[in-house]
Amino acid sequence: MDQKKFVITWAILLSILLTACNQPIPPQPPTTPVNVNQTPQKSAQRIVALTSLTADIIYQLDSTKLVGITGGSLLNKDSRFQGLQRVAQGQTPADLEKILALKPDLVIGAQGFSDQTLQQLEKLGIKTFSTRVNSWESLQELTKTLAGFVGADPTPLLNRYEGFLPKGKNNSNSTLVLVSRQPILTPNKNSWAGDLLRQFGVNNLAADLQGTSPIGGYITLSAEKILAANPEVIILISPPQGGSQTALLDAFKQESFWQKLSAAKNNQVYVFDYYGLVNAGSIDAIEKATQQLAQVLAD
Repeated sequence: MDQKKFVITWAILLSILLTACNQPIPPQPPTTPVNVNQTPQKSAQRIVALTSLTADIIYQLDSTKLVGITGGSLLNKDSRFQGLQRVAQGQTPADLEKILALKPDLVIGAQGFSDQTLQQLEKLGIKTFSTRVNSWESLQELTKTLAGFVGADPTPLLNRYEGFLPKGKNNSNSTLVLVSRQPILTPNKNSWAGDLLRQFGVNNLAADLQGTSPIGGYITLSAEKILAANPEVIILISPPQGGSQTALLDAFKQESFWQKLSAAKNNQVYVFDYYGLVNAGSIDAIEKATQQLAQVLAD
Protein backbone atom coordinates (compact mmCIF):
# COMPACT_ATOMS: atom_id res chain seq x y z
CA MET A 1 0.00 0.00 0.00
CA ASP A 2 1.41 3.39 -0.91
CA GLN A 3 1.79 6.15 1.65
CA LYS A 4 -1.28 8.10 0.51
CA LYS A 5 -3.56 5.07 0.81
CA PHE A 6 -2.09 4.27 4.20
CA VAL A 7 -2.81 7.76 5.50
CA ILE A 8 -6.37 7.75 4.15
CA THR A 9 -7.09 4.31 5.61
CA TRP A 10 -5.90 5.22 9.07
CA ALA A 11 -7.78 8.51 8.94
CA ILE A 12 -10.94 6.48 8.41
CA LEU A 13 -10.06 4.11 11.23
CA LEU A 14 -9.34 7.00 13.56
CA SER A 15 -12.71 8.48 12.64
CA ILE A 16 -14.36 5.19 13.58
CA LEU A 17 -12.56 5.17 16.91
CA LEU A 18 -13.31 8.76 17.84
CA THR A 19 -16.82 9.25 16.56
CA ALA A 20 -18.25 5.88 17.41
CA CYS A 21 -16.65 6.21 20.84
CA ASN A 22 -15.86 2.50 21.27
CA GLN A 23 -13.59 1.46 24.09
CA PRO A 24 -11.44 -1.68 24.71
CA ILE A 25 -13.54 -4.83 24.85
CA PRO A 26 -15.36 -5.17 28.22
CA PRO A 27 -17.05 -8.33 29.56
CA GLN A 28 -20.47 -6.77 28.83
CA PRO A 29 -21.38 -3.74 26.70
CA PRO A 30 -21.52 -0.80 29.15
CA THR A 31 -24.22 1.82 29.23
CA THR A 32 -23.45 5.47 28.73
CA PRO A 33 -20.97 6.63 31.39
CA VAL A 34 -21.91 9.55 33.61
CA ASN A 35 -19.46 11.99 35.14
CA VAL A 36 -21.24 12.19 38.48
CA ASN A 37 -19.35 15.24 39.75
CA GLN A 38 -20.16 17.36 36.74
CA THR A 39 -23.64 16.42 35.52
CA PRO A 40 -26.23 19.10 36.31
CA GLN A 41 -28.60 18.68 39.23
CA LYS A 42 -31.30 20.82 37.59
CA SER A 43 -32.61 21.31 34.08
CA ALA A 44 -29.98 22.75 31.73
CA GLN A 45 -31.02 25.83 29.76
CA ARG A 46 -28.07 26.34 27.39
CA ILE A 47 -26.47 23.20 25.98
CA VAL A 48 -23.56 22.75 23.58
CA ALA A 49 -23.46 19.30 21.94
CA LEU A 50 -20.13 18.10 20.56
CA THR A 51 -21.58 15.02 18.84
CA SER A 52 -24.19 14.82 16.08
CA LEU A 53 -26.19 12.16 17.92
CA THR A 54 -26.54 14.12 21.17
CA ALA A 55 -27.37 17.28 19.22
CA ASP A 56 -30.15 15.41 17.42
CA ILE A 57 -31.56 13.83 20.58
CA ILE A 58 -31.56 17.10 22.52
CA TYR A 59 -33.16 18.96 19.62
CA GLN A 60 -35.98 16.43 19.50
CA LEU A 61 -36.43 16.50 23.28
CA ASP A 62 -36.37 20.30 23.57
CA SER A 63 -34.91 22.33 20.72
CA THR A 64 -34.89 25.55 22.76
CA LYS A 65 -32.11 24.23 25.01
CA LEU A 66 -29.54 23.72 22.23
CA VAL A 67 -27.26 26.75 21.61
CA GLY A 68 -24.18 25.23 19.94
CA ILE A 69 -23.19 22.11 18.02
CA THR A 70 -20.28 20.48 16.26
CA GLY A 71 -20.03 20.78 12.48
CA GLY A 72 -20.16 17.71 10.29
CA SER A 73 -21.84 16.22 7.25
CA LEU A 74 -24.97 15.06 9.09
CA LEU A 75 -25.75 18.30 10.91
CA ASN A 76 -24.58 20.61 8.13
CA LYS A 77 -27.14 19.07 5.77
CA ASP A 78 -29.95 19.29 8.32
CA SER A 79 -32.01 22.49 8.03
CA ARG A 80 -33.04 22.27 11.69
CA PHE A 81 -29.53 23.24 12.78
CA GLN A 82 -28.78 26.02 10.30
CA GLY A 83 -29.04 28.84 12.86
CA LEU A 84 -26.89 27.24 15.53
CA GLN A 85 -23.27 28.18 16.22
CA ARG A 86 -20.70 25.58 15.10
CA VAL A 87 -17.99 25.22 17.73
CA ALA A 88 -16.01 22.57 15.80
CA GLN A 89 -15.76 21.04 12.33
CA GLY A 90 -15.33 17.34 11.60
CA GLN A 91 -12.67 15.71 13.74
CA THR A 92 -10.97 18.95 14.82
CA PRO A 93 -11.09 19.77 18.55
CA ALA A 94 -13.79 22.17 19.63
CA ASP A 95 -12.99 25.89 19.82
CA LEU A 96 -13.00 26.72 23.52
CA GLU A 97 -13.56 30.43 22.94
CA LYS A 98 -16.62 29.78 20.78
CA ILE A 99 -18.05 27.51 23.46
CA LEU A 100 -17.47 30.04 26.24
CA ALA A 101 -19.04 32.82 24.16
CA LEU A 102 -22.30 30.84 24.15
CA LYS A 103 -22.37 30.82 27.99
CA PRO A 104 -23.49 27.19 28.25
CA ASP A 105 -24.55 25.57 31.50
CA LEU A 106 -23.85 22.11 30.04
CA VAL A 107 -21.45 20.82 27.36
CA ILE A 108 -21.85 17.25 26.09
CA GLY A 109 -18.98 15.45 24.38
CA ALA A 110 -17.77 12.03 23.31
CA GLN A 111 -15.59 9.91 25.55
CA GLY A 112 -12.17 9.45 23.96
CA PHE A 113 -12.52 12.47 21.69
CA SER A 114 -13.82 15.40 23.73
CA ASP A 115 -11.93 14.55 26.93
CA GLN A 116 -9.47 17.44 26.81
CA THR A 117 -12.13 20.01 25.94
CA LEU A 118 -14.42 18.79 28.71
CA GLN A 119 -11.60 18.83 31.26
CA GLN A 120 -10.75 22.42 30.35
CA LEU A 121 -14.38 23.44 30.70
CA GLU A 122 -14.68 21.71 34.05
CA LYS A 123 -11.76 23.75 35.35
CA LEU A 124 -13.71 26.85 34.32
CA GLY A 125 -16.72 25.68 36.30
CA ILE A 126 -18.90 24.57 33.37
CA LYS A 127 -20.84 21.36 33.80
CA THR A 128 -19.98 18.59 31.33
CA PHE A 129 -21.18 15.15 30.35
CA SER A 130 -19.22 12.50 28.44
CA THR A 131 -21.03 9.93 26.30
CA ARG A 132 -20.25 6.58 24.74
CA VAL A 133 -22.73 4.79 22.51
CA ASN A 134 -21.66 1.25 21.65
CA SER A 135 -24.90 -0.69 22.15
CA TRP A 136 -28.65 -0.34 21.78
CA GLU A 137 -28.97 -0.20 25.56
CA SER A 138 -26.51 2.69 25.76
CA LEU A 139 -28.59 4.62 23.19
CA GLN A 140 -31.68 4.15 25.34
CA GLU A 141 -29.86 5.15 28.52
CA LEU A 142 -28.32 8.19 26.83
CA THR A 143 -31.76 9.35 25.69
CA LYS A 144 -33.17 8.98 29.22
CA THR A 145 -30.23 10.88 30.70
CA LEU A 146 -30.46 13.74 28.20
CA ALA A 147 -34.20 13.96 28.79
CA GLY A 148 -33.46 14.39 32.47
CA PHE A 149 -31.03 17.21 31.71
CA VAL A 150 -33.65 19.22 29.80
CA GLY A 151 -36.70 18.20 31.80
CA ALA A 152 -38.38 16.34 28.93
CA ASP A 153 -40.19 13.03 28.54
CA PRO A 154 -38.02 10.48 26.67
CA THR A 155 -40.92 8.10 26.03
CA PRO A 156 -41.78 9.26 22.48
CA LEU A 157 -38.17 8.83 21.34
CA LEU A 158 -37.78 5.48 23.11
CA ASN A 159 -40.97 4.26 21.46
CA ARG A 160 -39.65 5.42 18.10
CA TYR A 161 -36.45 3.44 18.67
CA GLU A 162 -38.43 0.28 19.40
CA GLY A 163 -40.16 0.70 16.07
CA PHE A 164 -36.79 0.38 14.34
CA LEU A 165 -36.28 -3.18 15.59
CA PRO A 166 -37.73 -6.33 14.01
CA LYS A 167 -40.45 -8.36 15.69
CA GLY A 168 -38.62 -11.62 14.98
CA LYS A 169 -34.86 -12.11 15.33
CA ASN A 170 -34.04 -15.28 13.42
CA ASN A 171 -31.55 -15.17 10.57
CA SER A 172 -29.21 -18.07 9.95
CA ASN A 173 -27.20 -16.61 7.05
CA SER A 174 -23.58 -16.17 8.08
CA THR A 175 -22.62 -12.51 7.76
CA LEU A 176 -19.51 -10.34 7.82
CA VAL A 177 -19.45 -6.55 7.94
CA LEU A 178 -16.30 -5.16 6.32
CA VAL A 179 -15.67 -1.63 7.55
CA SER A 180 -12.44 -0.94 5.68
CA ARG A 181 -10.30 -2.61 3.04
CA GLN A 182 -6.67 -2.00 4.08
CA PRO A 183 -6.60 -3.34 6.73
CA ILE A 184 -9.87 -5.24 6.68
CA LEU A 185 -11.81 -4.53 9.86
CA THR A 186 -15.02 -6.14 11.08
CA PRO A 187 -17.11 -5.42 14.21
CA ASN A 188 -17.49 -7.91 17.02
CA LYS A 189 -20.36 -7.80 19.53
CA ASN A 190 -18.72 -5.08 21.63
CA SER A 191 -19.40 -2.29 19.13
CA TRP A 192 -22.44 -0.30 18.05
CA ALA A 193 -22.49 -2.18 14.73
CA GLY A 194 -22.07 -5.56 16.38
CA ASP A 195 -24.83 -4.93 18.89
CA LEU A 196 -27.18 -3.63 16.19
CA LEU A 197 -26.59 -6.84 14.23
CA ARG A 198 -27.43 -8.77 17.39
CA GLN A 199 -30.70 -6.86 17.75
CA PHE A 200 -31.66 -8.18 14.31
CA GLY A 201 -30.57 -11.72 15.06
CA VAL A 202 -27.85 -11.55 12.42
CA ASN A 203 -25.38 -14.43 12.48
CA ASN A 204 -22.30 -12.19 12.74
CA LEU A 205 -19.30 -14.46 12.20
CA ALA A 206 -17.06 -12.02 14.09
CA ALA A 207 -19.36 -11.53 17.10
CA ASP A 208 -17.22 -13.49 19.54
CA LEU A 209 -13.82 -12.88 18.00
CA GLN A 210 -11.14 -10.90 19.81
CA GLY A 211 -7.96 -9.50 18.38
CA THR A 212 -5.25 -6.88 18.60
CA SER A 213 -6.91 -4.14 16.55
CA PRO A 214 -6.23 -0.65 18.01
CA ILE A 215 -9.94 0.05 17.70
CA GLY A 216 -12.04 -1.43 20.49
CA GLY A 217 -14.94 -3.52 19.22
CA TYR A 218 -13.29 -4.23 15.85
CA ILE A 219 -11.22 -7.15 14.61
CA THR A 220 -8.57 -7.21 11.89
CA LEU A 221 -9.20 -9.99 9.37
CA SER A 222 -6.78 -11.60 6.95
CA ALA A 223 -7.78 -12.89 3.52
CA GLU A 224 -7.26 -16.42 4.83
CA LYS A 225 -9.71 -15.88 7.70
CA ILE A 226 -12.34 -14.45 5.39
CA LEU A 227 -11.99 -17.38 3.02
CA ALA A 228 -12.22 -19.83 5.90
CA ALA A 229 -15.35 -18.12 7.22
CA ASN A 230 -16.84 -17.86 3.70
CA PRO A 231 -19.83 -15.68 4.68
CA GLU A 232 -23.14 -16.03 2.88
CA VAL A 233 -23.78 -12.27 3.26
CA ILE A 234 -21.28 -9.41 3.19
CA ILE A 235 -22.03 -5.84 4.22
CA LEU A 236 -19.56 -3.17 3.06
CA ILE A 237 -19.38 0.26 4.69
CA SER A 238 -19.05 3.46 2.69
CA PRO A 239 -16.32 5.67 4.22
CA PRO A 240 -17.58 8.68 6.23
CA GLN A 241 -16.04 11.17 3.81
CA GLY A 242 -18.32 9.83 1.08
CA GLY A 243 -17.57 8.23 -2.28
CA SER A 244 -19.17 6.01 -4.86
CA GLN A 245 -20.62 2.72 -3.65
CA THR A 246 -19.70 1.23 -7.02
CA ALA A 247 -16.08 2.28 -6.55
CA LEU A 248 -16.06 0.70 -3.08
CA LEU A 249 -17.39 -2.59 -4.41
CA ASP A 250 -14.95 -2.54 -7.34
CA ALA A 251 -12.06 -2.05 -4.91
CA PHE A 252 -13.01 -5.18 -2.97
CA LYS A 253 -13.44 -7.12 -6.21
CA GLN A 254 -9.74 -6.56 -6.82
CA GLU A 255 -8.91 -8.70 -3.78
CA SER A 256 -7.78 -12.17 -4.81
CA PHE A 257 -10.15 -13.90 -2.39
CA TRP A 258 -13.29 -12.00 -3.37
CA GLN A 259 -14.65 -14.13 -6.20
CA LYS A 260 -14.21 -17.27 -4.11
CA LEU A 261 -16.69 -16.13 -1.47
CA SER A 262 -20.26 -17.44 -1.40
CA ALA A 263 -21.64 -13.94 -0.85
CA ALA A 264 -19.91 -12.65 -3.99
CA LYS A 265 -20.92 -15.66 -6.09
CA ASN A 266 -24.57 -15.35 -5.04
CA ASN A 267 -24.72 -11.54 -5.28
CA GLN A 268 -25.37 -11.18 -1.55
CA VAL A 269 -23.15 -8.12 -1.07
CA TYR A 270 -24.66 -4.90 0.25
CA VAL A 271 -23.29 -1.41 0.88
CA PHE A 272 -24.33 0.60 3.95
CA ASP A 273 -23.59 4.16 4.97
CA TYR A 274 -21.00 4.68 7.70
CA TYR A 275 -23.51 6.68 9.74
CA GLY A 276 -26.20 4.52 11.26
CA LEU A 277 -24.40 1.17 11.24
CA VAL A 278 -20.83 1.96 12.31
CA ASN A 279 -21.37 5.35 13.93
CA ALA A 280 -24.90 5.88 15.26
CA GLY A 281 -24.66 9.46 13.98
CA SER A 282 -28.29 10.55 14.27
CA ILE A 283 -31.71 9.08 14.86
CA ASP A 284 -32.57 9.27 11.15
CA ALA A 285 -29.27 7.54 10.28
CA ILE A 286 -30.06 4.74 12.71
CA GLU A 287 -33.54 4.36 11.27
CA LYS A 288 -32.16 4.17 7.72
CA ALA A 289 -29.63 1.51 8.73
CA THR A 290 -32.29 -0.59 10.46
CA GLN A 291 -34.58 -0.35 7.43
CA GLN A 292 -31.76 -1.48 5.18
CA LEU A 293 -30.89 -4.34 7.53
CA ALA A 294 -34.50 -5.49 7.50
CA GLN A 295 -34.48 -5.43 3.70
CA VAL A 296 -31.21 -7.39 3.50
CA LEU A 297 -32.55 -10.05 5.85
CA ALA A 298 -35.73 -10.33 3.83
CA ASP A 299 -33.86 -11.03 0.56
